[in-house]
Amino acid sequence: MDYCTVIKKSLLILTVYIDLTSAGSHSLQYFYTTVTPGIHFPAFTIVGLVDGEQIHYYDSNIRKMISRNEWIKKADADDTEYWHRGTRIAQADQKTFEENLAISMQRFNHTEGVHTFQWMYGCEQLDAGTVRGYLQFGYDGEDFLSLDLNSLTYTAANDKAVITKHKWEQTRAARFQKAYLENECTEWLLKYVEYGRSSLERKVPPEVSLFQKDSSSPVVCHATGFFPKAVMISWQKNGKDLHEDVELRETLPNQDGTFQKRSLLTVSPEELDRNEYTCTVQHSSLEKKMHLPRTDRRVLSGGGSFGIIIGVVVAFLLLVFFGGVFIAIVCS
Repeated sequence: MDYCTVIKKSLLILTVYIDLTSAGSHSLQYFYTTVTPGIHFPAFTIVGLVDGEQIHYYDSNIRKMISRNEWIKKADADDTEYWHRGTRIAQADQKTFEENLAISMQRFNHTEGVHTFQWMYGCEQLDAGTVRGYLQFGYDGEDFLSLDLNSLTYTAANDKAVITKHKWEQTRAARFQKAYLENECTEWLLKYVEYGRSSLERKVPPEVSLFQKDSSSPVVCHATGFFPKAVMISWQKNGKDLHEDVELRETLPNQDGTFQKRSLLTVSPEELDRNEYTCTVQHSSLEKKMHLPRTDRRVLSGGGSFGIIIGVVVAFLLLVFFGGVFIAIVCS
């Protein structure tokens, strides 16, 4: 598998998991990624997020756990060893994950090329007070192994993962992981939410626009700059909800900590002119729904501005939000 394909698939799976949190809940998520060395990308990274907002970062180049916003620095006041302990754990994890990547490559009979091994886990506290956790491993951007918290067994996504499944199920690993996700993870989540409540519970309304590259292209309803990340975008045709010819994309992070999302309407120019299409956006920051009729759309002649706007979205498959900056991965 080529360089760009592996990286894009690996980053896409992260955006999907970041988008899983329900409205009105709080979540703590961690993403570990190991990449074969020799590319313009740290060989090992850890990213921690609360409600989609980055709080922790570690990579194999800096070799230390660092804070990614101001309010998480309050952890140091409660525990002076907080960052040092996080660094020691991350350094130990780095060695383990480098070994896991090597083992996975052997399983898949991969001796060269760019490959990734990922670990994604987290917990979410819903409005009702219930807790939901998940833990999953991936290889080259594809599912590899996941934990079923109810049966305390692992689900192998392919035959290469079956060996690991049987090995781990002979240990108490699943019980320890379940206990962490449902207890310690939740305790940390509640502590982090208290640290960052003013930021995490702020409400920023979306900026919404409708546009097309040309008259025969899909109509894009684009909402950006909103917080929290839960948002609903829907289409109506002549006043009735429309579910066909509509494609809703994942919620993606902006560099300033807000989010963006888009929905595409694909109909013929004749169909668009014969009917009244409306994009509706609902967000907790809005007192009422936002309605944008198709007549408000901009047709971007030449595609220049369109390329900039859509490029921001597509670029998240080629950019990693690490260390507060975007590291470009150039694919030729």
